[in-house]
Amino acid sequence: MNAGETIFVFVAGLLPLGYVAYVLGKRRALEARAGGAPIHSQPGQYGWFSVVSMALPALAVALVAAFADLLGLYQTPKPMILVASLLVAAAGLAVGLRAVRPDLRARNALDRLIRWILLLAALVSILTTLGIIVSILFEAVRFFQLVSFWDFVTGTDWAPDTAFISGAGREGEAAPQPLFGSVPLFAGTFMVTAIAMAVSLPIGLLSAIYMSEYASHGVRGMAKPTLEVLAGIPTVVYGFFAAITVSPFIVDVANSVGLDASYNNILAPGIVMGIMIIPFISSLSDDVINSIPQDLREGAYALGTTKSETIKHVLLPAALPGVISAFLLGVSRALGETMIVVMAAGLRPNLTLNPLEDMTTVTVRIVDALTGDQAFDSAETLAAFALGLVLFVVTLTLNLISTIMVRKFRAKYD
Repeated sequence: MNAGETIFVFVAGLLPLGYVAYVLGKRRALEARAGGAPIHSQPGQYGWFSVVSMALPALAVALVAAFADLLGLYQTPKPMILVASLLVAAAGLAVGLRAVRPDLRARNALDRLIRWILLLAALVSILTTLGIIVSILFEAVRFFQLVSFWDFVTGTDWAPDTAFISGAGREGEAAPQPLFGSVPLFAGTFMVTAIAMAVSLPIGLLSAIYMSEYASHGVRGMAKPTLEVLAGIPTVVYGFFAAITVSPFIVDVANSVGLDASYNNILAPGIVMGIMIIPFISSLSDDVINSIPQDLREGAYALGTTKSETIKHVLLPAALPGVISAFLLGVSRALGETMIVVMAAGLRPNLTLNPLEDMTTVTVRIVDALTGDQAFDSAETLAAFALGLVLFVVTLTLNLISTIMVRKFRAKYD
């Protein structure tokens, strides 16, 4: 019996036991109430108390056995674990039914269980974040033992292609030294993010204002789902659109005004990435504007303001924390985008302020470093973790700044 079959049989065995536990627990509560005894909770809550008393011990036995097998501490045959879990479930059912009596606070017990489940969910999120940080940090430390941190964060040349020479033991005085200056990569990342946000923020915010304040119910019901379709398009499709349509169009426009533009320019993926982010900003801003109390609008109209003045002086200041959050979500999406940049901007690290030239981003170089044939402990591969760590710090800093701004404007508005 493989693992999938074992899980299936385990669940198939718990379901009828759970039904029996619920019916018997509820019946005992109803019988007690019919006998004139006042019960603390609803009959259904006694039934769920019996289900929890049956299921939790069985799940605990199964999880302990699974972790012991995963860690190699002890290997138990799967049929034995299955039988033991179901036997424990039956014993838990008997104990739970015996505990069902009129003075049992079943509702309070279920509330405590839900509180622990929610706490566990929060801990899973926190521990996952810590695990990501630790996994990146240790490998980044290994990289900075090979490459100077100062040279990494201030260097303007990224040329790690010669790192494999030293890894192969063929380095010499004439061999070029690998360079790991990350400034061109972060310059490309910030460039494409700035272009994307310059496209998405005004369009997304203005479309949200139109749909929430000006559009009729029918137009809104048709326009908003149509706009949100953009969020479901795969990024590789956006990459095709950027490389085949937008980039040649930019080159033609640049040539018509006497400018030189590369077909792998950073402007094309920035524009297309901004189009991709529009639904996120528009949808969140629309929800925030709609959540503003109608009393504020009516009070502004009573003072003689027009609709546009009400939007400018009342609604937008009230919605500013939500708009900032939407902006942050768009920035995070732009910082982590890879496929559009690969297909439309290329892989060349280029430190320039000209958006018509080709550039690359941090995430593209991370993918390139981890998909090569270099050894995992080589400097070129470990550079991906260093880039990921710096990008994480940048994103965290943006989150902190946005949180401070949101609290500031919220406190001012309140």
